Amino acid sequence: MKILSWNINGLRAVHKKGFLKWFYKQKPDIVCLQEIKASLDKIPSDFKNLKGYFSYFNPGSRPGYSGVALFCKEKPLKVEMSIGLERFDKQGRVIRADFKKFSLFNFYMVNGGRKKEHMKYKLSSYQYILDHLRPKKTILTGDFNIAHKEIDLARPKQNKNNTGFTAPERRKIDQLISLGFIDAFRKFNKKPGNYTWWTNFANARQRNLGWRIDYFFCSSDLSSKLKKAFISSKVMGSDHCPVGIDMDF
Repeated sequence: MKILSWNINGLRAVHKKGFLKWFYKQKPDIVCLQEIKASLDKIPSDFKNLKGYFSYFNPGSRPGYSGVALFCKEKPLKVEMSIGLERFDKQGRVIRADFKKFSLFNFYMVNGGRKKEHMKYKLSSYQYILDHLRPKKTILTGDFNIAHKEIDLARPKQNKNNTGFTAPERRKIDQLISLGFIDAFRKFNKKPGNYTWWTNFANARQRNLGWRIDYFFCSSDLSSKLKKAFISSKVMGSDHCPVGIDMDF
């Protein structure tokens, strides 16, 4: 089973950049998208009628902001678009899909703000999720907006006090792992230089001055089913790139 995740930074924008050609070439079983930035009436019909897939959208209440989407070959047993946290839910930051053999959460986590103006909200929403997660047959994916370790960004020393790499944020990922989740990519690849997001300034992507902030976390009871994890850094269309896993059920 091939599961992909990508912060596309705008569904309509990526549609014009050949998203569907990439999608069908990948032949995925499940695709999770973040930052779709489109209300239901603005979503191109191509995405609502993807051949061979069930489609789910949680755009949030604010037009042109946030939002997540899910496409899957197998119809889920249940789909939820809230976690019980009002502000988080209104912004369209989650889709949960329960399948026969696992549950999948597609998250677009809070950024925190360049001046840390949303940091309290970010940390509290993380804590709420941590308090309610059950690490059994569960896969978490999406844009987590935190680089966990120094290996996960190109310039850790310069960014140690910046949003996305502060100690309180990084501890939330520590807590997630201590609950019993595995960082899927790091199970297979412990090398530096593997990033999923690059700023649009100073040719950062060409110079590979990036951050790894998009993840797959699998509960430990699914570890034996996890066969591969990868970052598709050469795929263009967004300031993020796709990430993925292969599972053998």
